[in-house]
Amino acid sequence: MINSLKNRAYNFLYWSQKYTQTDMVYLAKGGFWLTLGQVVSTTASFLLAIAFANLIDPITFGNYRYVLSLMGVLSIFALTGIGTAVTQAVARGLEGSFYTAFKTKLKWGLLGSMAALGLAGYYFFRGNYLLSIPLLISTIFLPLMLASQVYDSFLAGRKLFSVGTKYNISKQIIFVGAMVTTLFLTQNLFWLIAVYFVSHTFLNLFFYLCTKRKFQPNKKEDPQTLSYGKHLSLVGVISTIAAYLDRVLIFHYLGAMEVAIYSFAIMPIDQMKSLFKNIPTLAIPKLAQRSFKEINAVLYKRLFKLFLIGGGIAIVYILLAPYLFKIFFPRYLNSIFFSQLFVLTFIFILPHTLLSATIRSKLTLIPKSIIYRSTLAQIVLIISLFVLVKLYEIIGIVFAKILFAILVMFISFINWRDLTKIYSDRKIKE
Repeated sequence: MINSLKNRAYNFLYWSQKYTQTDMVYLAKGGFWLTLGQVVSTTASFLLAIAFANLIDPITFGNYRYVLSLMGVLSIFALTGIGTAVTQAVARGLEGSFYTAFKTKLKWGLLGSMAALGLAGYYFFRGNYLLSIPLLISTIFLPLMLASQVYDSFLAGRKLFSVGTKYNISKQIIFVGAMVTTLFLTQNLFWLIAVYFVSHTFLNLFFYLCTKRKFQPNKKEDPQTLSYGKHLSLVGVISTIAAYLDRVLIFHYLGAMEVAIYSFAIMPIDQMKSLFKNIPTLAIPKLAQRSFKEINAVLYKRLFKLFLIGGGIAIVYILLAPYLFKIFFPRYLNSIFFSQLFVLTFIFILPHTLLSATIRSKLTLIPKSIIYRSTLAQIVLIISLFVLVKLYEIIGIVFAKILFAILVMFISFINWRDLTKIYSDRKIKE
């Protein structure tokens, strides 16, 4: 019976390849653990969002999101790009960076703690104890929490996707359980932030130690890994700031209530986007084996299909959003219009995800000019966020995000065109 079901599944996947023009068997096999992990993570995040929406008042939630956004910005000190460098080094059998990356991230993360301590002092002397104490808590846990995340990069480099998924599912379930329990017991911002940082730090450290003990990484190390990781971190500073700046600006100019309204407006769309985040992980190995001619033969058709799929999903969401918010987030009906507007970014996210993976699959050919050009969209986003939040408040932030999605897609097209030209010129010279 099991074999019969397998054969039917394979036959269906082979049949679907005529229409998708994609290796569906590869996607089903390679993406199982990644997709399972993402589905569980999205479901857990959605349940936590329901708990936040119904168990605490919007102002407390707005303060909570503001503190986490500040910590997101300060994470730049912990060298966020080192994870990618570790994954690449481990994939080549040079696993010693697992140890040195942990120590380096821990050391640099102390700078983030000092910055958080400065912010805590700022709010304390202004008499805002509501924010100063949570920021003080983050000062204690931030370096270790971020440093111990390196276990995930190691497992990815070893291609231990099933192990990584099991770890992350366990982590997500325990974290959400701890947060929901806390929400039932108290609405105090102090305890919410404390449980967030204590649970994440403990779980990251636990799985770091499990990975270290179970897989015993070798001591071979590429001396270029850390410098490469630092370079990636420097390039990623602007994108990290751009990712968290929206809530910081809304809090500064409009207040905690508006942070809560905005957060629930974008939350469903961000969770939908996360379901497709594994496309690059699965696509890059396949694309790396294909020539530019082979890729270009099907790339634009697939991008157009993804554009239509994104548009269809956006239309369905716009129609369903009022009902979904009334059922799950009844305190945040003011978020509905902003959420319906923000979903327009989804039209561009899906094709850009594939196009970005296509560009990254040719990493050895990418010149620095293309890498740095990609930061242009983040710079425009940061400027537009500052300008539009003052002029149009929340709707200005949403418009800035839509502009960003369009610009990112446009720049990616230019990057792929230039990369194809570079390859063609090299072939002609050869």
